[in-house]
Amino acid sequence: MKNFIIITILILPVLSSFTNAQWQSVLVHYDSANKLVYALDQENNRIPDFSYAGYKNGESELPNIPVIKSISPIHGDNTAHIQSALDSLGNAGSTGALLLSPGNYEIWGTLYLKYNGIVLRGSGDGSDSLTNTILKGMGDSPTQRTILIAGGGSSTVWKDQISGTKTNITSDSVLVGSREFDVANAAPFSVGDNIIIYHPCSAAWLQAINYGGTHSTGPSQDTAWAVDSHPIVYNRYIKAINGNKITIDVPVYNHLIKSQSQSYIYKYSRSGLKTNIGIENLRIDIETLGGQDENHPWQAVDLYQLEDSWVRNCTFLHFGQSGIRINTGTRITVDSCKALDPVSQITGERRYNFNTYTGSQQVLFKNCYATNGRHHYVSNGTSWNSGVVFLNCTSSGSYVSSEGHRQWSQGYLFDNHKELDGPRPGLDPTLLALYNRGNYGTAHGWAIANSVAWNCDVAAGNLIVQKPPTAQNYAIGCKGTHITGICPPAPFDEPQGYIEGSNTAGLYPQSLYLAQLQERLSPSSINDKGQVFDKEIIMYPNYPNPFNPETTLSFLITRPVFVTLKVYDLLGNEIKTILNEYKNAGQYTEKFDGSGLPSGIYFYKLIAGSYSGTGKMILLK
Repeated sequence: MKNFIIITILILPVLSSFTNAQWQSVLVHYDSANKLVYALDQENNRIPDFSYAGYKNGESELPNIPVIKSISPIHGDNTAHIQSALDSLGNAGSTGALLLSPGNYEIWGTLYLKYNGIVLRGSGDGSDSLTNTILKGMGDSPTQRTILIAGGGSSTVWKDQISGTKTNITSDSVLVGSREFDVANAAPFSVGDNIIIYHPCSAAWLQAINYGGTHSTGPSQDTAWAVDSHPIVYNRYIKAINGNKITIDVPVYNHLIKSQSQSYIYKYSRSGLKTNIGIENLRIDIETLGGQDENHPWQAVDLYQLEDSWVRNCTFLHFGQSGIRINTGTRITVDSCKALDPVSQITGERRYNFNTYTGSQQVLFKNCYATNGRHHYVSNGTSWNSGVVFLNCTSSGSYVSSEGHRQWSQGYLFDNHKELDGPRPGLDPTLLALYNRGNYGTAHGWAIANSVAWNCDVAAGNLIVQKPPTAQNYAIGCKGTHITGICPPAPFDEPQGYIEGSNTAGLYPQSLYLAQLQERLSPSSINDKGQVFDKEIIMYPNYPNPFNPETTLSFLITRPVFVTLKVYDLLGNEIKTILNEYKNAGQYTEKFDGSGLPSGIYFYKLIAGSYSGTGKMILLK
């Protein structure tokens, strides 16, 4: 007889009125109808909607792709061994996962995960090769190579366009947070088209932003940004067309002012772009001499020319520059990954553990952990970068700050970012920064704009927030020794950004990203997996499914509640109480171990007030 497991989560909602310990931001808060309200400043700056970050704009949970091929390690170099298996699946047009059995896989070259719908999955990301999959990055030929490249492999930053589709945006202004504009000719376009919005780096725009804020005396100085050097570019999809008015899927993260720069759009050809690629449950450990050795692989993973893809439950160690680096990547989720203990000199262009490089847009990092790097969570991709979220990420042993790093990246959200220690004695105490970097590096100037630190904790460190011309940066509900934009401790003298509620507990909503996601995904919405969303909770499909013997149960709550999670058998007998405690708003994962249960189909059920949902999971032994 088949056994059934019913997973019941009882959510006891708090009252809509606030306790004395709770407070809301002036700039984004719930009104009496439980709707988020956004305030504009005198320049029409506002906090934008960040909820579009991640796989399929956050509208679908990461898929559970079935295994269609498995291999085990061989003696010596495993590069060709793994590549051959990937090629056999990709060349056959297959969709599925290549499972790497537990063991050590020496990698003396570079692996290329370049086929749509193919997942490279290990057996675990731990240090024990008896139960986990460890890719050992060996040697240094070619020097400072990447171990694993996923995607088309080219840094195109979406420049390839379909001939005859370029048309000007005719709206006088498209303000930050906007999703619609008028064009000269909408005839070449259809709903669903992938378009690129291009805002040229013009002389008038450069003048409006003080030539990038590089602390030169004017446009003749070598450090000032040059015309055409830093265009603002957005990768978008058309959601609606009404005459010559176009509505896009994701808002813009910077003002597009016609008098400063004539923006235009074109249809993106998507040449070489790859989609639906996953990297899961594995460990990349790069062999080095330790210390400041630099003769070893430099990147653990490069995500290049990629869309709607993911990396989850992976650990990366001893890289020189990055655990994960993203370039020409859109709608990507990096979930529960660790980038640890880089090995290199402690100087520029090194130790960027989670690195959004040129052309990173709508990327969600959540529940990640970084140690002993320089810029642990960083925008390093200039004005091509926007719409990136770091959610519930932690940092330890950082030498310098997580930050917007250079040349007008926009629309970054550090949401519940937490420094576990630091600052390091004798070093700059700034551990999180949305600011001007002046003549640092390659004329970094205004490193970031229209970006937010929300409910972040930099321990005993500083959080620097400054206001760029024509834009704004924000620190709301953050904790630290100094939360300021004043110089010093800021390195350059610029206006202070918007700062509210520093070192004050009880910011509501606790997570801006999760609140915005729930607002956008209405109570009646159902995604392509039958997943139902409401205002209090999201129930995700268990992962993996099928499973043996362990699976993960995930749910999201948007306000503090008491949570009870129990397991029952078919007769209603209680098997185990997994959770029975008060939880703050957030996304939670709990493991269920089916050891001792027979193979079969099981069901889990999630109940939250009037909400009730069930899912099927399969135990295969």
